[in-house]
Amino acid sequence: MIEIVVILLVSFVILLVLDVPIAVAIAGATFLCVVAAGGDASFIVANKMANGVDSFALLAIPFFILSGLLMGQGGIAHRLMNFASVLVGWLPGGLAYVNTLTCMLFGSISGSASAAVSSVGSFMIPEMDRKGYPKEFNVALTTTAATTGLIIPPSNIMIVYSMAAGSVSVAALFLAGLLPGVVMGLAIMAVCLIRTLQGKLGKGERLNLVGETRGERLASLMKILWIGFSQAALSLLLVVIVIGGILSGVFTATEAAAIAVAYSFYLAVVHYKEVKLQQIPGILLKAGITTGIVMLLIGASSGMSWLLASQNIPQAVSDWLLGISENPIVLLLAINVLLLIVGTFMDMTPAVLIFTPIFLPVMQKIGKMWELTESEISVHFGIIIIANLCIGLCTPPVGSCLFIGCSVGKISIARVTPTLIPFFAAMIGALLLITYWPALSLLVPGWFGLPR
Repeated sequence: MIEIVVILLVSFVILLVLDVPIAVAIAGATFLCVVAAGGDASFIVANKMANGVDSFALLAIPFFILSGLLMGQGGIAHRLMNFASVLVGWLPGGLAYVNTLTCMLFGSISGSASAAVSSVGSFMIPEMDRKGYPKEFNVALTTTAATTGLIIPPSNIMIVYSMAAGSVSVAALFLAGLLPGVVMGLAIMAVCLIRTLQGKLGKGERLNLVGETRGERLASLMKILWIGFSQAALSLLLVVIVIGGILSGVFTATEAAAIAVAYSFYLAVVHYKEVKLQQIPGILLKAGITTGIVMLLIGASSGMSWLLASQNIPQAVSDWLLGISENPIVLLLAINVLLLIVGTFMDMTPAVLIFTPIFLPVMQKIGKMWELTESEISVHFGIIIIANLCIGLCTPPVGSCLFIGCSVGKISIARVTPTLIPFFAAMIGALLLITYWPALSLLVPGWFGLPR
């Protein structure tokens, strides 16, 4: 086993250093290990990769990707920004809160952090630049805030985790992400508040309230709130349709994703008319390319997961961690530290597929100490690992959201990285709260009798 682990780690690191795509690096390292073990590498690796993507639940991923692309080009982000501006734009440093809230709303609706960075960042970053907010701060804020959409449902990565953990309820995961996602967003807003108190951010946008008496101004405020909400209501309704349909049993998560595409198409093409029919082939092509990348990652990661399981590595890691300590606080801290390190050099999808089987057995032991059922601790760990790896999306050298944010903001990663540190601290603080307070994840699912 030790020989296989050494070959796996060394070959994987070498391939990454050579700038080989992550999916190819994972598949290549797995191939070399199977050769070293004396197996028919070509057949075994190809077979495990094919079986890894042969899942009905994974059909939801291309649908959600397409839905997110339609929303990104369908004017939905602008309408959500207008709604967020009415809610928090009048506060000191208001544009920072508007940016965060818009990313939370758009990320949750689209299920994609990358889409949130590119769509929201394309108009929020220039607007904040124009109002005198520091460019490094604007990019750092957008990059980190966009990741909250992966915790707030619906979310592609929750479907991937459900498969990796052994068919954990997708509905329970969706509901479990609500409060932790809000907590993560509030932690990011706390950094904005501190910067505002230090006098480093701009003033809020004044609401143009009409009227001389308090009652008239209140009526004017309610009218502004209603206009902002009505513009965003149809977009926000998508979350209600998806989660409500799944909870009521009307359709599965995969069917919900297909319905999300139809609804997004209606909003973008028919209702808002922001997307023209001649743009649809290009959107479909982009969705196909993105889906191909994701599925290749899933297939390659499934092969590596099989290799690890065949060598009893998950059990060995579990025994090693439990040998260090049986204190849940220490064990959870160790798991989070390891995942934070993994997130700096590995994409979220393969990380979830590879490390869920490794750490979930340890989490099940912790769940017994906390008197949680296996289903409850599986759901709770899903939120922990997703929240943890969201931080990795903002960190060099492979943070996809960081690359997109810097590209949109036309600024180098080196300039933005120091400004990211307070946001990292806030996100890690939120992660620890999510980790050590299981009720935060399990409260909302419990209202609906989930997980079972």
